[in-house]
Amino acid sequence: MPNRHRIRATTLAATAAVLVSFPLIGRATAPTAASPPPSTLNLSSQTLNWKDCPAPSASEGGGSAPVPLPTGGRWQCATMRTPLNWNDPKGATIGIALIRVKASGPPEQRIGSLIFNFGGPGGSGVSTLPSFAPDYTTLGTRYDLVSFDPRGVGRSAGVICENDQQLDTYFQQDAVPSTAAEQQSYLNAIRQFNHACEVNAGRLLPYLRTTDAARDMDLMRQVLGDARLHYFGISYGTELGGVYAHLFPQNVGRMVLDAVVDPTQSPAESALGQARGFQRALEDYARNCVAQSAGCPVGSTAQDVQNRIVALLKSLDSKPLPGLPPRVLTRTAATSGIAQALYSKAFWTYLTVGLQQAYAGDGKVLMLLADAMNGRNESGQYNNLMSANVSINCADQRARYTVADVKAKLPQFRAASPVFGDFLAWGMLSCTDWPVAGAAAHADVSAPGSAPILVVGNTGDPATPYEGTRRMVQALGPGVAVELTFKGEGHGSYDSGNACVQDVVNNYLLHGKVPPAGKVCT
Repeated sequence: MPNRHRIRATTLAATAAVLVSFPLIGRATAPTAASPPPSTLNLSSQTLNWKDCPAPSASEGGGSAPVPLPTGGRWQCATMRTPLNWNDPKGATIGIALIRVKASGPPEQRIGSLIFNFGGPGGSGVSTLPSFAPDYTTLGTRYDLVSFDPRGVGRSAGVICENDQQLDTYFQQDAVPSTAAEQQSYLNAIRQFNHACEVNAGRLLPYLRTTDAARDMDLMRQVLGDARLHYFGISYGTELGGVYAHLFPQNVGRMVLDAVVDPTQSPAESALGQARGFQRALEDYARNCVAQSAGCPVGSTAQDVQNRIVALLKSLDSKPLPGLPPRVLTRTAATSGIAQALYSKAFWTYLTVGLQQAYAGDGKVLMLLADAMNGRNESGQYNNLMSANVSINCADQRARYTVADVKAKLPQFRAASPVFGDFLAWGMLSCTDWPVAGAAAHADVSAPGSAPILVVGNTGDPATPYEGTRRMVQALGPGVAVELTFKGEGHGSYDSGNACVQDVVNNYLLHGKVPPAGKVCT
């Protein structure tokens, strides 16, 4: 999917309860590494001014200030200065927003800081870490848990391209155009969005590459006082971690890459892989639904479930359903909502509910799911996920696809997924007429000399298909990566709650115990 941020099932349930009586990511490619620029001694020796955290900003998603953890740990926030342009390390700087909670165990057992990136690109680590911190209680006994808003995200010089009203219009457009007029309208919307990015954030756009964020993390390591970087990257965070390991292999400490981005693919190959991944997850959902003892309310067989979804999307193309007034449920919104529900098996119930209601003429729940995908809250405010996602992707990836490119690849995408194929194929145009040239065809993550890196793949992952796990292992290089496979569902493995995965990861991060290569958890 074009962009993606992490959201708990409990959050969806709380919001859905207001609406009903019961209840892409995308990925980026990173530029080829250049020689590390000169160190900035004045910045590496800066002292962070940690204070109680404020409520997240609108660009971080809004909400309330984070509350203390059950262990008593209090959240603290600070801002780190980093060069805007790493090739001019003594020039202008920007602020990188950080959040941490100190290790809860005895000081003598503390290992250091464990830095998280939760994906996107464009997700706010400052707002996400407190929500998921209970999952990391064990890790928090020996690590300060730390996350950040990467450059261009949230409070870290966050890119804002269009306002809330314009984004409502943008996400209501027909992103699966079938006529020449619809294609032109779709291209015009993309160009308008991209031009707004240039007008509102042009100074930043050349400096939002994944290599820039990786250099920020190495400065962060120094400022936090760690000799090595201990890191937990999820989704796009795996690519950021891989690029870091390529640039600074000697500084890698204990690193976990979970829900692995394939670093070898072009954007078109990645989108096609996602089409297959989401289709596979949809088929798993359909089989699970019809296997329920009470029956499946959205189809009599797994194929019937899928056929009815295809028919729904086709009907929405010409006749949208009432959604969250004044907005209606379009084919684009319904596709996004279905995709969001496939990110976690815990969301499958909401997909069933959303489909039931859509078949009855009500699009509210599918639109709620689409809003979660797009970073829109119930008050109509968007975080800057979309703006940052496009800006980082287009700074990284060299490819600039055309309508002709899309049309040539449509048969492949449709064969991969009758539900998601067209949507993901047309999404390849997101960098059309982007004002800054992209850096490379794909990421370079080769990291000879790095400490062992634990790479965790989920066989049922829709957004970062499992096939990318082995390719990341190979790309990191001989003797670097150790692969762990989870035979499960959803995006990511550690936060699935699987005890085997958590035991392996915890033993590695807490005790340095590297599992045998090829270990499988079920």
